[in-house]
Amino acid sequence: MSSDDAALVRLQALDTCTVSDALDRLGLPGTALGIRQVSAARRIAGRVVPVRLGPAGDAPATRHLCSAAIEAATAANVIVVEHRSRDDAAGWGGLLSTAACVRGVAGTIVDGSVRDVDDSRALGYPVFARDVVPVTARGRVAEHAWNEPIVVGGVDVKPGDLVIADGSGVVFIDAARSDEVLDLAESIAALEAMMTTAVRNGTPVSQVMGRTYESMAERDSSDE
Repeated sequence: MSSDDAALVRLQALDTCTVSDALDRLGLPGTALGIRQVSAARRIAGRVVPVRLGPAGDAPATRHLCSAAIEAATAANVIVVEHRSRDDAAGWGGLLSTAACVRGVAGTIVDGSVRDVDDSRALGYPVFARDVVPVTARGRVAEHAWNEPIVVGGVDVKPGDLVIADGSGVVFIDAARSDEVLDLAESIAALEAMMTTAVRNGTPVSQVMGRTYESMAERDSSDE
């Protein structure tokens, strides 16, 4: 197993809140605000295949948006779409979810609007988005680039970065910092598991969630 594959396996055992806490502790960006789960209520994690959408031009598009990314993606990937040029037209829909599901893609995250949510739910295909609309992209939105850096929820995202998404939101990890982020996230997860056990065993929550909990996301001089 490559080191990249090992990192993904480690990420799949975590959740967005724990990873966000680790990023806070390290003073790193990564949490994309305002993007929510709109279909298939389960956690996804993978390496990013990015797509950038923008206004449609005068000439008809030669390739449907996101199709190249779907055909390049695998089960280890999440398709992540920057779609901020307009919020009244969808940047992802049911046929794309069907194609991604056939490919075994882990899921799709759209910084913008999507449609055909019922279709995605019926497929069990996870889609995360900022909003839902029924309006088509045809004549309104086109693909401007794929497999190039994008910005999602204010976070700079590159091909191959790690992403995790669940009911609490979406969090990205810069591939170059993945080891230290995952190391810390795993330590935080282990501590929270012990705290949960203590509460279930009858320890007052005021004792469990004391200074230890409050200091979990604090930075110290060693992080500077």
